[in-house]
Amino acid sequence: MKIAVVKYNAGNIRSVDYALKRLGVEAVITADKEELLSADKVIFPGVGEAETTMNHLKATGLDELIRNLHQPVFGICLGMQLMCHYSEEGGVDCLNIFDVDVKRFIPKKHEDKVPHMGWNTIGKVNSKLFEGFTEEEFVYFVHSFYVPVCDFTAAETNYIDPFSAALHKDNFYATQFHPEKSGKTGEKILRNFLDL
Repeated sequence: MKIAVVKYNAGNIRSVDYALKRLGVEAVITADKEELLSADKVIFPGVGEAETTMNHLKATGLDELIRNLHQPVFGICLGMQLMCHYSEEGGVDCLNIFDVDVKRFIPKKHEDKVPHMGWNTIGKVNSKLFEGFTEEEFVYFVHSFYVPVCDFTAAETNYIDPFSAALHKDNFYATQFHPEKSGKTGEKILRNFLDL
């Protein structure tokens, strides 16, 4: 099985690669269109800023390529946000795989810190990514923007407001949290993606 990790100007690709290696998977880290098209599964990770990253994806043609992939695709953190319609981070149009907008967290009380950072539970799971999950499990988040609960929500977390911890539509899967930093739970999610 060939796993490709999209290489672009966003951090965190290395930690995704290490997480896959722990599962015995040697991924190809590439921006090459043929490599991405021929992969069995594609992972679209990301840490960074939406506007700059979208501009890079458009300049390289990766935006059209990702949007039109037919194999299972897994977006992580910024990767998930960029798969949405529009982001308030930089006011930028994104890939529009999921027709929902990315919003900025607005604190409602003093203890609401932004970014939302650290361990939190996911619940209302509804996707093959969460096969074998029996109760609320903890995963690791770092983000200042969020996707509201919508038709594509595959898991929910509550911080300030309920939001989409994961999304799913057709062959596209995505998590706001970092499975590669979420211990055994995150490993299980990555394994479930590889097993799709």
